[in-house]
Amino acid sequence: MKSFYAFLKKEWLEILRSGKLTILLILFLLFGIMNPAIAKLTPWLLQAMSDSLEASGFLVTDVQVDAMTSWTQFLKNIPMALMAFVLLCSNLFSKEYQSGTLVLILTKGLARYKVVLAKAFLMVLLWSVCYWLCAGVTYGYNAYFWDNGIASHLWWVLVCWWLFGVWVLSLLVLFSVVYSSNSGALLGTAVVTGAAYVAGIFPKTAAYTPAMLMDGASLLSGAAEPETYGKAIFITIVSGLIWLGLSIPVMNRKQI
Repeated sequence: MKSFYAFLKKEWLEILRSGKLTILLILFLLFGIMNPAIAKLTPWLLQAMSDSLEASGFLVTDVQVDAMTSWTQFLKNIPMALMAFVLLCSNLFSKEYQSGTLVLILTKGLARYKVVLAKAFLMVLLWSVCYWLCAGVTYGYNAYFWDNGIASHLWWVLVCWWLFGVWVLSLLVLFSVVYSSNSGALLGTAVVTGAAYVAGIFPKTAAYTPAMLMDGASLLSGAAEPETYGKAIFITIVSGLIWLGLSIPVMNRKQI
């Protein structure tokens, strides 16, 4: 285990030195502030544009905003935050291939599966810290301005979206092992995630796809119950473990 912790420490220091951690924290912090800010400014913006909108034939009425408005904005913004996270972390494997440092590390006795597990653990840790920072900031501002109690099953919604992000990262790990470039890793991850999203459009397959975890609006409004997401959560966890499990034999056979 000493070699695993040593490699994990090396990866952590590289993320710190590269500035990725700082960029991610600032990005997710801004998204967390943006959600209640947009909700708070919406009535003012509509009022400021009322004259031009009325000239175009639109009737502007008083708009009531609350914590639900902010959480709805959160669900709109978090996909963009996840995409930015994936883009920034897509080279965690490819830079090792290109620089040749992985060969040196492996010749010193570090098992290949430990490389996969260390990088996967680090990705999930970073995602967890950034995601819950964003959610926590939004929750705090919502509690200050309004009342989070208006949102049904809020914590269930947040956990589902966090789990979906972990699932996407498990795909990123797999395709980062399969391909030696970050573009290949991004393409593979995008294709499978897109396929899951398309499957979620059809009623017969929607309950079985990880993309269902993105549909937090139904839970927030009380239109759906947590039990409805049980099959999607199970398949998300199992398939995520499969992607990670496949990464190890692929890594063992990969020529570096």
